[in-house]
Amino acid sequence: MSPAPWHDRNPLSTGHVISTVRTLMRSDGLDVSVAAIARACGTSRNFLYENWKTASALHLRALTVELAQSFVVADRTHPSDGTVDGIAEHLAQVVRVVRRHPTTAAVARTSLTARAKAHTTTDGPLVRVVTERVGDLLHPLAPRGGIWGDPVLHSRPWKILWIARPAALCPEAVGDEEWEGSLDAAFAELLRDLLTPWATKE
Repeated sequence: MSPAPWHDRNPLSTGHVISTVRTLMRSDGLDVSVAAIARACGTSRNFLYENWKTASALHLRALTVELAQSFVVADRTHPSDGTVDGIAEHLAQVVRVVRRHPTTAAVARTSLTARAKAHTTTDGPLVRVVTERVGDLLHPLAPRGGIWGDPVLHSRPWKILWIARPAALCPEAVGDEEWEGSLDAAFAELLRDLLTPWATKE
């Protein structure tokens, strides 16, 4: 195994801090405090407050990285081939990764308010991560200009986010094959309905 990057061993590096927060949040969700992060990082609370101001800012940064990583993980096992079916399978895998991620369960357990907000929020870093990643996946469906060249397709990342959230933010379904299967099937069916006009162009 190759050694960890230098910045991951430096207690003052952003990479080390966010990696530490990600690890802590997988068990303690939004209950992770600045004091706990400082101890785990080997740095001071003052340093963290100077750079991130609040524990919430650290939580949000860590969640943004985790969410982006979910698309990377899904790409390893279910890469999109640029077709509607390929995109649907890739996004269904992203949904499964998010649902089964320990941080999803930990956040749901530690904050009902945050969980409810995650289902309904219309803007912010997490929404932007998802819509940008989904937009990138949809580009091959419109060869001339991608989603920017097709106003209707351009609206689809946002709509996909809305149908994905109920399936992704349901950690209590994990381990129940029938429940998870129903969530995945419902999401896939709605997703294909949204993308039907482009399936005929493939």
